[in-house]
Amino acid sequence: MNRFRKLSLIAVVVAPALVGGFVIQDHATRDGARLFDQVLSLVADRFVDTVDNAALYEKAARGLVEELEDPYSELLTPKQLQRFSTNSTGRYGGIGMRIEDQDGVITVVQVFPNTPAEAAGIQEGDRIVQVDTASTRGWSTEQVSNALIGTPGTQVNVRFVRPGVTEVISHRLTRATIHIPAVPYALLLENKIGYIPLQSFNESAGEELESSVDQMLKAGANGVIIDLRGNPGGILDQGLAVADIFLEGGDQIASVRGRGMMSQQFVAKGKPKMPNMPLVVLVDGYTASASEIVAGALQDHDRALVVGTTSFGKGLVQTVFPLEGGYALKLTTAKWFTPVGRSIQKERKDDAQLLASGARPGDTTAAARLDPRQREETPPDSLETDAVKKNRPVYRSDAGRIVYGGGGITPDVIIPDDTVTTREQEFLKAIGPKSPQVRIALWNYAQELKARVSSPTFQVQPEWREEFYRRLTAAKVEVDKQLFDAARPTIDKWLSHFVTRFAFGDSAAARREIPDDPQLLRAIELMKKGNTQKDLFAVARASR
Repeated sequence: MNRFRKLSLIAVVVAPALVGGFVIQDHATRDGARLFDQVLSLVADRFVDTVDNAALYEKAARGLVEELEDPYSELLTPKQLQRFSTNSTGRYGGIGMRIEDQDGVITVVQVFPNTPAEAAGIQEGDRIVQVDTASTRGWSTEQVSNALIGTPGTQVNVRFVRPGVTEVISHRLTRATIHIPAVPYALLLENKIGYIPLQSFNESAGEELESSVDQMLKAGANGVIIDLRGNPGGILDQGLAVADIFLEGGDQIASVRGRGMMSQQFVAKGKPKMPNMPLVVLVDGYTASASEIVAGALQDHDRALVVGTTSFGKGLVQTVFPLEGGYALKLTTAKWFTPVGRSIQKERKDDAQLLASGARPGDTTAAARLDPRQREETPPDSLETDAVKKNRPVYRSDAGRIVYGGGGITPDVIIPDDTVTTREQEFLKAIGPKSPQVRIALWNYAQELKARVSSPTFQVQPEWREEFYRRLTAAKVEVDKQLFDAARPTIDKWLSHFVTRFAFGDSAAARREIPDDPQLLRAIELMKKGNTQKDLFAVARASR
C-alpha cells in the first residue's frame, strides 16, 4: 500500500514538470518564429537598399543551411542543381569537352571520346574566343560552359584560336548527350595483371567496370587491380553495383543509420565474377564516399587486398529534397557503416575549411594539379604509419583478419605516395604563387613538343628543360636557375606526362608513369606472388 502511494505521488509530481516542459518548448518555438518575422520585416522595410522579397527568403533559407556548419549540406539553385546532377550522373547535353580559365583565356583541356567535339577535330589547347555571336573576352568558365551546354539536337557556333595556326577555326556543332566515362581505359600489365582505374561513380560506373573486367579476363588476366585513388564517389546505386560484381549474393555491402530511422542494410545479389582470382584495390586520401563503401565491403569480406594510404573518410549520406521553383536541398541525413560495423565518416575539424577553399575529396581536374599525383591543395591526413594505425579501433573481417575503424578505410598495406626531395619541395614552394602561369607555360610547350615524339618511350631532352625555364622567365615566374635544375625529376615528370598524354592519349601516359607510382608498383609486386586471394593476403602479411 505504501509503495503504491509513493508511486502515485511521484506520478503527480512528475506530470506537471512534463507539461511545463512542453509549454517552455512551445514558447521557445513561438519566440524564435517571432524573432525571424521581426528581422525579416525590418530588413525588407528599412534596409538602405531595396531587397526583393523572394531574394530575402532565399538568403534566409541559405543562411539556415550554412549555420548547420555541415560542409555537405547546401541549398541548390536550379543551375546548381543541374550542375550537381551532371557531376553525379556523368551526362549532360553539350559538345563534349572540359574547359578551364588559363590566364583569362578559356581553354579546352580535355576532349571526351565519341562526342561532337572529337568528331570536329577540336584539340586540347584550343582557345574559345566566340560562342554564337558573343565574344568570350572577360567571360568566366561557368559563363562559357552555360553557353555551350544545351538541349541535345540544338546547334551552337564556336570559334577557336589554336596555337601555331594563324586563322581562326570555326565550327557549327550539334549538341548531343555527353557521357563522361567512369573507366577511361583498362590496361593489361606485365604478368597478365589487369589494371582498371575507376574515376567516378556515375550512372554507368557498374556497367563500365564489369565490361572492363570482362575485357581483362578475355585477354587472359590472372588478377585485377582496381584503382580508386582520387575517386570522390557519386551515385550510391553504382557503388553497390560495383561491390556486387565481386561479392557473393547475400553478403552485406554496407548499412546506413540515421536519426529516427531503422538501420538499413544493402546486400549483394548476384554471383561474383572471378571469385578465386586475386583482387587489389588502391586507395588514397582522395578516395571518398561511394569509393569507400566499395573498398570497405571488399576488405571486410576478404575479397580484396587494400593498398595505398587511408581514404578520406566521407561517410555521410546526403539526401536531395526537391523544392518549389526548381530549387533543391542537399541535406546530410545519415552515416555509412561497413559490413563489420566500421563508421566510414572521419570526424575532423577542418572539413568546412577544406571545402570552403574550393577543394573537394578526389578533386583530380587538370586545373587542380600540375603533376598527375601532386595536388596544390592541402591533402587530408591519410599518410599514417603502421604504428599509428594500431591506435585505431580494431575489427575483424570475415576470415578474422584485423581491419581498422576510426574513419576512412585503412589499407592492409600502407604505401605512401611518391615523395620529393627537399630541393624539389623548395622549388614547388617558390613557384606556388605563380602556379597558373607555370601550368599555362607547361601546357603550351607540351602541345608544341607532341609533334616531335614518335613513341611513348621518348626521353625528355635537356634542351626541353632549358626552353621551359626560358618560358617561365618570360611569364615572369621568378625561380633561381640552380633551384630549377635541382627539381629536374619533377620537371621531367611534368613534361613527360603532358607530352605523352597530348601525343598518345591517357592510357599511354598512365602506362609510362607506372615506374614512378610506388603504390601501383607494390600492388603489382604482391600480385605476382599470389595466385589466389588467400595467397595474396599471406604474401602481404609476410612482406611487412
